[in-house]
Amino acid sequence: MDEKEIILIASALEQKSEHPIATGILQKAKDLTITIPETENFKAITGKGIEATVEGKKVSVVSPGYLKENNITVTDEFNANDNETVVFVLINNELVGYITLSDEIRPESAEAIKTLKQHAIKSILLTGDNSKVAKGVSEALGMDSFIAEVLPHQKLEKIKELQSNGEFVAMTGDGVNDAPALAVADVGIAVGSGSDIAAETAGIILVNSNPKDVVNLILFGKATYHKMIQNLVWATGYNIVALPLAAGVLYNQGIVLSPAAGAVLMTVSTIVVAINASMLKVRS
Repeated sequence: MDEKEIILIASALEQKSEHPIATGILQKAKDLTITIPETENFKAITGKGIEATVEGKKVSVVSPGYLKENNITVTDEFNANDNETVVFVLINNELVGYITLSDEIRPESAEAIKTLKQHAIKSILLTGDNSKVAKGVSEALGMDSFIAEVLPHQKLEKIKELQSNGEFVAMTGDGVNDAPALAVADVGIAVGSGSDIAAETAGIILVNSNPKDVVNLILFGKATYHKMIQNLVWATGYNIVALPLAAGVLYNQGIVLSPAAGAVLMTVSTIVVAINASMLKVRS
């Protein structure tokens, strides 16, 4: 089968999927001006691929792991790069071709990881891709580490493992496979351009799908917390000083806080807290 035929049958299945691999294949189909046929009996094979009926034939787009499990051998013509993600195309359980994809790293991503490091926040790549792909992306971005070749339920387990080690985990994900892990993470952040189920599961949605927004979100949270502490200290300090004076603790020394003066100080306290809180908007 030639390239167009492989992309045609693969895109027929992928039009039903929200996975990033599907996005890549559908874009290729668009570039080749392919008319995508309809499918029936669509089914997701958890963590291993998808299958459906296309023009009366059972078509599957699956991972290398699926081939191993079903003892399907690859021909000597297979020559994919170790740094590429590979999916195999089957028709009626017979291997007819494969498609390779590689990650295109957004320029904002490296800057986002760098900023996280400056604030002593670890970044870990958690992916179902093979180890060599994960290592390449992780090193290119300067991440702390990576965990590769994990199935959806294993992503959930990895998040729990980090939490059991005392880590506070914020996870960013975009696919159906990420939903369980997003739900169990301390903070679940869904990419806006991802799947609906990921968006529904996460607590926060990045509308612009920009990785720098993850950093801005975390830093904004930290800045808000610091402002809360500052205002709490000011309000507490004011009351510690003002209330005893108003109660006449130093009356014998000729120091007393009149109700009028107390009202003025209370107003000043409120204004100081309000101005300090508004400075957060200026910083952000």
